[in-house]
Amino acid sequence: MESADPLKFSDTKPYPKRIKESQAKAQLKDAVRTAYGKMNGLDLVVACMDFTFIGGSMGSVVGEKIARAIDHSLKTKAPFLMISRSGGARMMEAGLSLMQMAKTSAKLALLDEAKIPYISLLTDPTTGGVTASYAMLGDFNISEPGALIGFAGPRVIRETIGKDLPKGFQSAEFVLDHGFLDFIVDRRNLKERLSTLLKMLK
Repeated sequence: MESADPLKFSDTKPYPKRIKESQAKAQLKDAVRTAYGKMNGLDLVVACMDFTFIGGSMGSVVGEKIARAIDHSLKTKAPFLMISRSGGARMMEAGLSLMQMAKTSAKLALLDEAKIPYISLLTDPTTGGVTASYAMLGDFNISEPGALIGFAGPRVIRETIGKDLPKGFQSAEFVLDHGFLDFIVDRRNLKERLSTLLKMLK
């Protein structure tokens, strides 16, 4: 799947040119990879965002690939792991990009109804419309140490509310302290921690 250009969007360069350059740089068609297999003998479906493709932004292809990965989880009853690393919704697709927030959230609601575990892993950075949708909807929301997690950036918030922000604001540790994450885990320990968690949920 490749992104189209329904809005004929152009900023410093036309959107189709930006897509082609990103595809060459990231060696991907768009900003997410999806896969399924086993982790320590446990079935798992994974969708993983790639920040090198237009800042890991969420366009219509990203939303569709995540939706199809969730469909595979529903079909196979395998837990779903979403690994987010994104600047948010892709402005070049405007409303079509924002629609992916609702689309992916609706698919996750089907996972919930089917009682299939959904684990959301937030890496650095996870921001914008991704944070406002699937990244924070996990049965377990976990993060890597020091990850930037938020909706708007610190500068935008500071200018909006006219106040200085608390130290460490929007770091994974700050978000954990305020109840929006379940735990933080180093990438080197991730496989064992996830395996233990999924075994508990069986």
